[in-house]
Amino acid sequence: MGKIKVTKVKSAINRTKNQKLILEALGLKKIGQVVEHNDTPNILGMVNKVEHLVSVEEA
Repeated sequence: MGKIKVTKVKSAINRTKNQKLILEALGLKKIGQVVEHNDTPNILGMVNKVEHLVSVEEA
């Protein structure tokens, strides 16, 4: 399994509660914050739900 870097690029204001909870579960609080995760199906599914709020690159 590889690693991915997830960066929050947009605000969660006016987003659904589910999207806010997903960002929090990924460990993203502030815009510009970067977290690194394994690219498991669970993480990729979460990233897919908030793909308009984050950018993803391979680590």
